[in-house]
Amino acid sequence: MSNSNYKLTEVDGDLFNAPSTHSLAHCVAADLGMNAGIAVKFKPLYGQVDQLKSQGVKTGGVAVLNDNKRFIYYLVTKDKNLDKPTYESLKNSLYAMRDHMITNHVQNLAMPHIGCGIDGLEWEKVSAELERVFANVNVHLVVYNFVPK
Repeated sequence: MSNSNYKLTEVDGDLFNAPSTHSLAHCVAADLGMNAGIAVKFKPLYGQVDQLKSQGVKTGGVAVLNDNKRFIYYLVTKDKNLDKPTYESLKNSLYAMRDHMITNHVQNLAMPHIGCGIDGLEWEKVSAELERVFANVNVHLVVYNFVPK
């Protein structure tokens, strides 16, 4: 699609074992309830829910935590926990994250199949959107396929 250094790799494994050189991303609701899906694991690991809420991010934006040398991205793709995201809200959140990544020189990002678990989006469409959003960015996205033991 372009001559940039955009690369997407899918691997089997646990997202939380991604190298510390990789920032992490996942989807949440604007209410930041985080009581379903992979967000349930992010909440106790990274906490700071009050810090996230104080950012006042609305649907289509991204809340960010700084975790030592990497960032934890909370893609706000829906208003409430029980809502479902749209491809448009995901796209807007991805652009917001991309802009933060460029500003902060983030070149490695690990994520699950964002928006595709309990949120119900189709990976084929989401991965195509990732390619559009990051087409001209020097970034390596690593998508983790969770494989239970």
